[in-house]
Amino acid sequence: MKSLRLSFIVALLSGVLYGQQQTKDSVTTVSLEEVKVVGLRANQDTPVTFTNITKKELERRNLGQDIPILLNYLPSVVTTSDAGAGVGYTGIRVRGSDASRVNITINGIPYNDSESQGTFWVNLPDFASSVETFQLQRGVGTSTNGSGAFGASLNLITDVVSDVAYAETANSMGSFNTFKNTLKFSTGRLGDHLEISGRFSKINSDGYVDRARANLSSYFLQASYKDDNTLIKAIAFGGHEITYQSWYGVDAITLVNNRTYNPAGEIYDDVGNVTGFYDNQVDDYTQDHYQFHWNQRLNPFWNFSLGLNYTYGRGFYEEYNDLWYTQNITFGDEVAFSYLGLTPLNYGTTTIETTENVTRKWLDNDYYVATLGAQYTKNDTKLYFGGMYSKYIGDHFGALIWAQQAGNVLPNHRFYENQGIKTETNFYAKGTQRLNNQLSIYVDLQLRTIDYTVAGEVKGPETFSVEDQFTFFNPKAGLTYRIADQQQLYFSYAKAQREPNRTDYENGSPRPEVLNDFELGWR
Repeated sequence: MKSLRLSFIVALLSGVLYGQQQTKDSVTTVSLEEVKVVGLRANQDTPVTFTNITKKELERRNLGQDIPILLNYLPSVVTTSDAGAGVGYTGIRVRGSDASRVNITINGIPYNDSESQGTFWVNLPDFASSVETFQLQRGVGTSTNGSGAFGASLNLITDVVSDVAYAETANSMGSFNTFKNTLKFSTGRLGDHLEISGRFSKINSDGYVDRARANLSSYFLQASYKDDNTLIKAIAFGGHEITYQSWYGVDAITLVNNRTYNPAGEIYDDVGNVTGFYDNQVDDYTQDHYQFHWNQRLNPFWNFSLGLNYTYGRGFYEEYNDLWYTQNITFGDEVAFSYLGLTPLNYGTTTIETTENVTRKWLDNDYYVATLGAQYTKNDTKLYFGGMYSKYIGDHFGALIWAQQAGNVLPNHRFYENQGIKTETNFYAKGTQRLNNQLSIYVDLQLRTIDYTVAGEVKGPETFSVEDQFTFFNPKAGLTYRIADQQQLYFSYAKAQREPNRTDYENGSPRPEVLNDFELGWR
């Protein structure tokens, strides 16, 4: 495994979250468990649309399905499952925006992939079993770390420190040979300060769609130190997934006659009859996350947080490229020698320039993040200051595993190779001022800069290069008016801007997206 090269340029101010509040000597204090994300979350005085969900609320629903499926009952949320059983590749859309426009953070650390801006929950199977609370903000919401939130932002806080020791197992089974086995434990508070806890999970499913099998495993380990004013956590979590590809879909006629049909891995004879399916048409990926969090109460008014993260991801998807199907149905280049970077074969007067083949397209990436934040709370005034620095390094390459005819080619011949590097800085300042018992005002200013470069070749092979920089200023403001003890009206304006993702660059010369979001709500 690669060494953790944690050489960060740390921004001065970074994100903290609104936590459960208690009144003590007329001063509002924040739970240390949530200091690290208090600046990213909304509360009842924030004029945005949001929903809070606790671990307890999801317990009876949590039978091993991915987080999007567990949250599909929320307003404006639509979820998808490639395999049809909620296990494997799943997705979430909020207010019609796809996953690349839904910002995800785990303990204040961005989880969206830096280049695609998408979220791949399949890499964290059964992660809901290690999440204490969720907050889904619909629309632009408050300023957050990571990619622009157009449809929504979803913030996760992992397990809190347990005061008591325990060991528990959760096992479930369901349709399509779906099984989940989870083991959790905690030492409880040792010497009133230390705690070690963890989780190990294993999920298997055949899927509703043909051959859409999933073999998933994951872990979560946490060591904590806690006293009245200090909380320090070292967290390691990750997962390994092997899923048979099932993301292609079917045409309308097949949907009526055989709705579970999966075209992935089809093998054809010379006249176009399907003779079988390639048995290893899989997606195989491993992702490990290492986080360090230090939350400190400096005095009755000020709280401080520091977060460090290193993520290491590596894996591939394997494909059988059939000669007849490619030449007669897709009319693609995947079977061409030129696509594979091979020299044509000459047999007398015959030149061979195409071949059936099996390829693996790899991604090997490193992601470094540092966050630093501060929060000031006194009487009717709340101020949050935050920032983030991140660097992503992604190696993309394709390897030829097998070819029916390839000539003098070494095993694992690479037919394309490129590297993407993305750095991001983010600063924000937020404030909520209660003007009287009924009216409060909210102001939120964010400055975000991105530097993105790509150099090398993409599949084809074709030269692919990107060198782009962006600076986004995203203001937000609003009012909250309390009608009665249990009723509020709120109005807000928020601006969000989003840089193009990798696919946008591959398809042309894109420009950034801008969203102006006006919210009028009653709760």
